Amino acid sequence: MKTLSDSKTTDTSDSSANDQAIGSALRDLREARGISARHLSELSGVSAAMISRIENDQVSPSISTMTALSDALGVTLVSLFRDIVSERTDITHVKKGAGLSSTRLVGEHIHHYVNLASHRRRDLHFEAHMITVTPQECESPRYVGHGVVFIHVIKGSAKYCYGKQEFTISAGDSLSIDAELTYGFTQILTPKLVFLSVQAEARP
Repeated sequence: MKTLSDSKTTDTSDSSANDQAIGSALRDLREARGISARHLSELSGVSAAMISRIENDQVSPSISTMTALSDALGVTLVSLFRDIVSERTDITHVKKGAGLSSTRLVGEHIHHYVNLASHRRRDLHFEAHMITVTPQECESPRYVGHGVVFIHVIKGSAKYCYGKQEFTISAGDSLSIDAELTYGFTQILTPKLVFLSVQAEARP
Protein backbone atom coordinates (compact mmCIF):
# COMPACT_ATOMS: atom_id res chain seq x y z
CA MET A 1 0.00 0.00 0.00
CA LYS A 2 1.35 3.43 -0.96
CA THR A 3 1.80 5.66 2.07
CA LEU A 4 1.88 9.46 2.26
CA SER A 5 5.63 9.19 2.84
CA ASP A 6 5.99 7.10 -0.33
CA SER A 7 4.05 9.70 -2.34
CA LYS A 8 6.29 12.52 -1.15
CA THR A 9 9.38 10.52 -2.07
CA THR A 10 8.02 9.82 -5.56
CA ASP A 11 7.03 13.45 -6.10
CA THR A 12 10.48 14.64 -4.98
CA SER A 13 12.16 12.13 -7.29
CA ASP A 14 10.01 13.20 -10.27
CA SER A 15 10.69 16.87 -9.56
CA SER A 16 14.43 16.26 -9.37
CA ALA A 17 14.37 14.36 -12.69
CA ASN A 18 12.45 17.21 -14.31
CA ASP A 19 14.86 19.83 -12.96
CA GLN A 20 17.80 17.81 -14.30
CA ALA A 21 16.17 17.55 -17.75
CA ILE A 22 15.46 21.30 -17.85
CA GLY A 23 19.03 22.11 -16.75
CA SER A 24 20.49 19.83 -19.40
CA ALA A 25 18.30 21.34 -22.12
CA LEU A 26 19.23 24.88 -21.06
CA ARG A 27 22.95 24.12 -21.14
CA ASP A 28 22.72 22.43 -24.56
CA LEU A 29 20.73 25.31 -26.06
CA ARG A 30 23.09 27.92 -24.60
CA GLU A 31 26.25 26.14 -25.76
CA ALA A 32 24.78 25.43 -29.22
CA ARG A 33 24.46 29.18 -29.66
CA GLY A 34 27.93 29.87 -28.32
CA ILE A 35 26.55 32.00 -25.48
CA SER A 36 28.27 32.14 -22.10
CA ALA A 37 26.23 32.05 -18.90
CA ARG A 38 27.23 35.67 -18.25
CA HIS A 39 26.06 36.76 -21.71
CA LEU A 40 22.79 34.86 -21.30
CA SER A 41 22.37 36.62 -17.96
CA GLU A 42 22.70 40.00 -19.68
CA LEU A 43 20.19 39.01 -22.37
CA SER A 44 17.60 37.50 -20.03
CA GLY A 45 17.92 39.46 -16.79
CA VAL A 46 18.45 36.19 -14.90
CA SER A 47 21.61 36.17 -12.80
CA ALA A 48 24.57 34.09 -13.99
CA ALA A 49 24.56 32.36 -10.59
CA MET A 50 20.93 31.31 -11.06
CA ILE A 51 21.65 30.05 -14.58
CA SER A 52 24.51 27.96 -13.20
CA ARG A 53 22.26 26.55 -10.46
CA ILE A 54 19.58 25.63 -13.01
CA GLU A 55 22.06 23.92 -15.32
CA ASN A 56 23.53 21.95 -12.42
CA ASP A 57 20.13 20.78 -11.10
CA GLN A 58 20.41 22.79 -7.89
CA VAL A 59 17.11 24.68 -8.14
CA SER A 60 13.62 24.40 -9.61
CA PRO A 61 13.25 27.41 -11.93
CA SER A 62 9.99 29.34 -12.02
CA ILE A 63 7.94 29.68 -15.21
CA SER A 64 8.86 33.39 -15.40
CA THR A 65 12.57 32.54 -15.18
CA MET A 66 12.31 29.85 -17.86
CA THR A 67 10.30 32.20 -20.09
CA ALA A 68 12.98 34.90 -19.78
CA LEU A 69 15.71 32.37 -20.62
CA SER A 70 13.86 30.84 -23.60
CA ASP A 71 13.11 34.32 -24.98
CA ALA A 72 16.78 35.29 -24.66
CA LEU A 73 17.81 32.09 -26.48
CA GLY A 74 15.22 32.64 -29.19
CA VAL A 75 13.43 29.33 -28.59
CA THR A 76 9.98 28.33 -27.37
CA LEU A 77 9.45 27.61 -23.69
CA VAL A 78 8.64 23.98 -24.51
CA SER A 79 12.24 23.54 -25.77
CA LEU A 80 13.36 23.48 -22.13
CA PHE A 81 11.04 20.51 -21.49
CA ARG A 82 12.28 18.43 -24.45
CA ASP A 83 13.73 15.62 -22.30
CA ILE A 84 10.71 15.26 -20.01
CA VAL A 85 9.12 12.20 -21.56
CA SER A 86 5.38 11.67 -21.59
CA GLU A 87 4.10 8.73 -19.56
CA ARG A 88 2.20 7.49 -22.63
CA THR A 89 3.73 6.93 -26.05
CA ASP A 90 2.50 4.90 -29.02
CA ILE A 91 4.36 2.72 -31.50
CA THR A 92 2.91 1.09 -34.63
CA HIS A 93 4.57 -1.80 -36.47
CA VAL A 94 2.76 -2.82 -39.66
CA LYS A 95 4.01 -5.99 -41.32
CA LYS A 96 4.19 -6.28 -45.12
CA GLY A 97 0.70 -6.64 -46.59
CA ALA A 98 -0.98 -5.72 -43.31
CA GLY A 99 -2.65 -2.52 -42.14
CA LEU A 100 -6.27 -1.41 -41.89
CA SER A 101 -7.86 -1.40 -45.37
CA SER A 102 -10.58 1.19 -46.03
CA THR A 103 -12.47 2.78 -48.90
CA ARG A 104 -13.14 6.52 -49.04
CA LEU A 105 -15.99 8.12 -50.99
CA VAL A 106 -15.75 11.83 -51.84
CA GLY A 107 -18.83 12.63 -53.92
CA GLU A 108 -18.62 10.21 -56.86
CA HIS A 109 -14.88 9.77 -56.46
CA ILE A 110 -13.61 6.61 -54.78
CA HIS A 111 -10.19 5.47 -53.64
CA HIS A 112 -8.85 2.67 -51.49
CA TYR A 113 -6.24 3.06 -48.79
CA VAL A 114 -4.40 1.15 -46.11
CA ASN A 115 -3.88 2.95 -42.80
CA LEU A 116 -0.23 2.44 -41.85
CA ALA A 117 0.05 4.84 -38.91
CA SER A 118 -2.03 7.28 -36.89
CA HIS A 119 -0.72 9.30 -33.95
CA ARG A 120 -2.90 11.91 -32.24
CA ARG A 121 -0.83 13.62 -29.58
CA ARG A 122 -1.70 16.81 -27.78
CA ASP A 123 0.86 18.68 -29.94
CA LEU A 124 0.79 16.72 -33.22
CA HIS A 125 -1.53 14.86 -35.58
CA PHE A 126 0.32 12.37 -37.82
CA GLU A 127 -1.06 9.92 -40.40
CA ALA A 128 0.44 7.63 -43.05
CA HIS A 129 -1.61 5.87 -45.75
CA MET A 130 -0.89 3.68 -48.75
CA ILE A 131 -3.47 4.83 -51.33
CA THR A 132 -4.65 3.22 -54.58
CA VAL A 133 -6.55 5.27 -57.18
CA THR A 134 -7.80 4.41 -60.68
CA PRO A 135 -8.92 6.75 -63.51
CA GLN A 136 -12.53 7.88 -63.00
CA GLU A 137 -15.05 9.96 -64.94
CA CYS A 138 -15.74 12.24 -61.99
CA GLU A 139 -13.51 15.08 -60.84
CA SER A 140 -10.89 14.20 -58.24
CA PRO A 141 -11.29 15.89 -54.84
CA ARG A 142 -9.14 18.86 -53.80
CA TYR A 143 -7.99 19.55 -50.29
CA VAL A 144 -6.74 22.46 -48.20
CA GLY A 145 -5.63 22.42 -44.59
CA HIS A 146 -2.65 22.94 -42.32
CA GLY A 147 0.66 21.24 -41.69
CA VAL A 148 2.73 19.32 -44.25
CA VAL A 149 1.83 16.62 -46.77
CA PHE A 150 4.42 14.22 -48.24
CA ILE A 151 3.63 11.98 -51.23
CA HIS A 152 5.81 9.24 -52.70
CA VAL A 153 4.60 7.41 -55.83
CA ILE A 154 5.01 3.63 -55.70
CA LYS A 155 3.36 2.67 -58.99
CA GLY A 156 1.88 4.56 -61.95
CA SER A 157 1.81 8.25 -62.81
CA ALA A 158 -0.57 11.20 -62.50
CA LYS A 159 -0.95 14.95 -62.71
CA TYR A 160 -0.97 16.74 -59.38
CA CYS A 161 -2.09 20.28 -58.64
CA TYR A 162 -0.74 22.52 -55.89
CA GLY A 163 -2.17 26.03 -55.89
CA LYS A 164 -1.79 27.23 -59.49
CA GLN A 165 1.03 24.78 -60.29
CA GLU A 166 0.64 21.35 -61.86
CA PHE A 167 3.17 18.52 -61.72
CA THR A 168 3.42 15.18 -63.50
CA ILE A 169 4.63 12.62 -60.99
CA SER A 170 5.61 9.01 -61.65
CA ALA A 171 6.86 5.95 -59.77
CA GLY A 172 9.82 6.94 -57.59
CA ASP A 173 8.88 10.64 -57.49
CA SER A 174 8.08 12.51 -54.28
CA LEU A 175 6.30 15.73 -53.40
CA SER A 176 6.39 17.63 -50.12
CA ILE A 177 3.99 20.55 -49.71
CA ASP A 178 2.63 22.96 -47.13
CA ALA A 179 -1.08 22.19 -46.97
CA GLU A 180 -2.11 25.86 -46.88
CA LEU A 181 -2.93 25.95 -50.63
CA THR A 182 -5.45 23.82 -52.54
CA TYR A 183 -3.91 20.48 -53.57
CA GLY A 184 -4.85 17.14 -55.11
CA PHE A 185 -4.62 14.91 -58.18
CA THR A 186 -6.15 16.27 -61.37
CA GLN A 187 -5.66 13.26 -63.67
CA ILE A 188 -4.57 9.64 -63.24
CA LEU A 189 -2.44 8.77 -66.29
CA THR A 190 -2.09 5.00 -65.78
CA PRO A 191 -4.59 2.18 -65.05
CA LYS A 192 -3.59 2.32 -61.38
CA LEU A 193 -1.79 4.80 -59.15
CA VAL A 194 -0.35 3.64 -55.84
CA PHE A 195 1.30 6.15 -53.53
CA LEU A 196 2.34 6.71 -49.94
CA SER A 197 0.75 9.76 -48.30
CA VAL A 198 2.10 11.16 -45.02
CA GLN A 199 0.50 14.10 -43.24
CA ALA A 200 1.65 15.93 -40.14
CA GLU A 201 -0.14 18.85 -38.48
CA ALA A 202 0.65 20.69 -35.26
CA ARG A 203 -2.25 20.78 -32.83
CA PRO A 204 -3.14 24.01 -30.97
